[in-house]
Amino acid sequence: MNVTELKPEPEHDPERQARMNLAACFRWTARLDMHEGIANHFSYALSAGGSRFLLNPYGRHFSRMCAHDLLLVDANDPLGRERADVDPTAWCIHGAIHRAVPRARCVMHVHSKYATTLAALADSSLPPIDQNTMRFFERVALDDGFDGMGLDEEAERLATRVQDKPIVLMGNHGFMAVGATIAETFDNLYYFERACETLITALSTGRELRVASADVARKTARQWQEYPEFAERHLAAVKEILDRESPDYRD
Repeated sequence: MNVTELKPEPEHDPERQARMNLAACFRWTARLDMHEGIANHFSYALSAGGSRFLLNPYGRHFSRMCAHDLLLVDANDPLGRERADVDPTAWCIHGAIHRAVPRARCVMHVHSKYATTLAALADSSLPPIDQNTMRFFERVALDDGFDGMGLDEEAERLATRVQDKPIVLMGNHGFMAVGATIAETFDNLYYFERACETLITALSTGRELRVASADVARKTARQWQEYPEFAERHLAAVKEILDRESPDYRD
């Protein structure tokens, strides 16, 4: 497997680093066509308790996101959702998660094609049929209580579904990846959509699936989690391309 050398960043300010990393994730998510217009949101908590977090501004397209565009909002400020530059569903959902689940320093929510297709099926399980689906074996929390747009009670309810899983598949809605770092969360976002793409494509053939045993699936999931520096190198590779082709994401 080819790997990208991890290069030290010239900036050492943690907030600056977070802004650049998050902006890179927005740009790459748009290139992958996993975004949806001006909907969908990524956030990253600067404070360990989750109160102060970065969030993309209302109306800014993923493909144009820059580090300076990201808003710094407070999950405990009830007036946060009233700001003209804040999408109210973003503040409600991400704020509720950052308040309730401190381990979820980063939250990435999309309505990507294949994961949303899986979320629309009565059986939204992800059987272990390849390495990517096995990566998420027993690591997906399924929310089947969709009750409208993610405001108020719906947002608070969603926060209870995160538990200890890196993925929340939101029935009738989309999915969220959550994690301790931006790199980890983005890596899970990318590979969960790839896993769903494989499953939906396989199902479309109408042929029987080749499902691995639970033991093999658990072993493969563990190997994924233990793979050295994989998420960090993935994000570094993305940033290397952006640095050459659209370096303004760092601005």
